[in-house]
Amino acid sequence: MNVRVIGKKAKGLYARSRIPGVDWSVNHYVGCAFACRYCYAKFIARWKNYGEWGRWVEVKINAPELARKHVEGKVVMSTVSDPYQPIEAQMKLTRRVLQYMDKRNELSILTRSPLVTRDVDLFKLFRSIEIGITINGFIGKEKELFEPLTPVHRARVSALKELHDEGLKTYAFVSPIIPGISDVGAMVEETKSFADYYFFEVLNLRASGKNFQRLLRDEYPEGYAVLTDEEKFRKFLRELREEIKRLGVKAEGIETHQRGWEFVKLQSPEGGEQGTAVNEPEQESR
Repeated sequence: MNVRVIGKKAKGLYARSRIPGVDWSVNHYVGCAFACRYCYAKFIARWKNYGEWGRWVEVKINAPELARKHVEGKVVMSTVSDPYQPIEAQMKLTRRVLQYMDKRNELSILTRSPLVTRDVDLFKLFRSIEIGITINGFIGKEKELFEPLTPVHRARVSALKELHDEGLKTYAFVSPIIPGISDVGAMVEETKSFADYYFFEVLNLRASGKNFQRLLRDEYPEGYAVLTDEEKFRKFLRELREEIKRLGVKAEGIETHQRGWEFVKLQSPEGGEQGTAVNEPEQESR
């Protein structure tokens, strides 16, 4: 697929984040050529007159210079894009941002691309860094329908292991979890020996857009019903929570989006389901 690249000069690189537990976000790319059909970040296309989501990427050409700034608090790269999407292989903008970035910054990187292993030498220069790989286990029909342009599951798992073997702190971001499709237990068993901890996130159906909602309803009606029915969804969430607890891995909870952003803790004082609900941060997500 041809991707239009638009170069822009930015005024700044570090943006204050509304994600709980994150102070700053870094998005030197805006837009993503992986073009996942469920992606919450498609909303950005409303303000960018570049065409269909996935067919363009805006590039902050002066991002390396802006990256020199030292900031206090946790920095996440990236929240509305993927820092190792296909154009990075040639542009090396992420690599140059990392080269110039103040190594005292507390950095967390999230990607679904095995290209991330290219920059191990730079990761080791940071005082505090962690690298996460998004995994969801989509293969065959599901991968073709949901994210046909992304790296395959096996390559992502191998990249996570390679990063861990290099002595880096790693996490697996299990997302999106879709009822009846996602085998969370299998993904955890496959990765728990080299993932230091986990994030779990249920599909953000509302932000996925009408086209994906129709696709899910038509192809996977049972999963769609769980995500759109309050009682069924709460039952699914309780079962998912118990499954994750039984797996015995380090994780604080599950992100959901049925009623705005909500974080369901794995442990609660009463032993019951407990979550924190806030308004959905429209411009960001993990």
